[in-house]
Amino acid sequence: MDVFWNDDVLFHDTGFGFFEAPESPMLSVQIAHPEGPDRIRNMKSVLQRGPVAERLRWRTSTHALEADLIRFHEQTYVAEVKRAAHEGRRFTATTLLRPGAWPALLAAAGATLDAGRHVRVTGSPAFALVRPPGHHAGRAMADGYCFFNHVGIAAEDAIANGIARVAIVDWDVHHGNGTQAGFYDRADVLTVSMHMDHGAWGPTHPETGGVDETGTGAGAGFNLNVPLPMGSTDATYLGAFDEIVAPRLRAFEPQMLIIANGVDAGQFDPNGRQLVTMSGFHALASRARALADELCAGRLLVVQEGGYNPAYAAFSVHSAIEGFAGLPESLKDPLGFMPQAEQRAKHDVDWLKARILAGQ
Repeated sequence: MDVFWNDDVLFHDTGFGFFEAPESPMLSVQIAHPEGPDRIRNMKSVLQRGPVAERLRWRTSTHALEADLIRFHEQTYVAEVKRAAHEGRRFTATTLLRPGAWPALLAAAGATLDAGRHVRVTGSPAFALVRPPGHHAGRAMADGYCFFNHVGIAAEDAIANGIARVAIVDWDVHHGNGTQAGFYDRADVLTVSMHMDHGAWGPTHPETGGVDETGTGAGAGFNLNVPLPMGSTDATYLGAFDEIVAPRLRAFEPQMLIIANGVDAGQFDPNGRQLVTMSGFHALASRARALADELCAGRLLVVQEGGYNPAYAAFSVHSAIEGFAGLPESLKDPLGFMPQAEQRAKHDVDWLKARILAGQ
């Protein structure tokens, strides 16, 4: 499997504070912002040192052009982010740029575009290992650590180059609101978000992620939200994927599948309240690979999103990449212990299916 990477993604320095918030004068030790470069350094390290290493081909990616960014984002917004990345700015309490971040933003978008173009040309899966994440960024809105919506940019690029229908499946623990909003009135992009049921969180995330948000106009029925109860295990995630997400993908018949591979639903992640294990991510990824082979002639683009325990997230990415590559899981979970709660999972999935049908 090809992995697209550019060292410039490390130039985005998120600094220290009260976790993701600004510094607190009451703390004697400020904490590293969770979306710091160490989390992706570890992801890269585990992929290069773990058992999957010999099955990966590393490719140095290029920077995106501003013309690429405005396929999805408004031109005035791109200019605004560019100024902020040169001068420094805190967009929200949790979302900031320090001077010198512009190369990192272009490198992340560029790796995603290069990976997507590789998928489109070769028909084989590829992984864009990037930061900052992107799925909360709207066409003219920064939010949730995100500035440019990488999966949205890649989808627009694919459509502009002959792919008629693109499906985006996002299993980051948080609702992919920027992606939803970006394609909400479109029938050529199916957006699916499997997320912790956290609701809206303010003016930068007015979307609730609820089952009633299904699209508008031509896009009616082409947005699917799967809000999962807090504490959901592998069994609930996999049941929801099999019984809710996979049938919708088959009905849509995409020509390319994009996965927003957030691993912050992991059981030890500080930014989520879910209980997915390394094996759970491997199983989700294996299912996505099988569907890409079945529906899209193998055209599968994987883009890294969240994952904020710098150790466990890296191991979860390793397990996921083996699944995307069609390989068995090879690493033992060093921390995992949660039971799968099969009976509860069946109840949760049945409840979600009823809610989604009622919202249509």
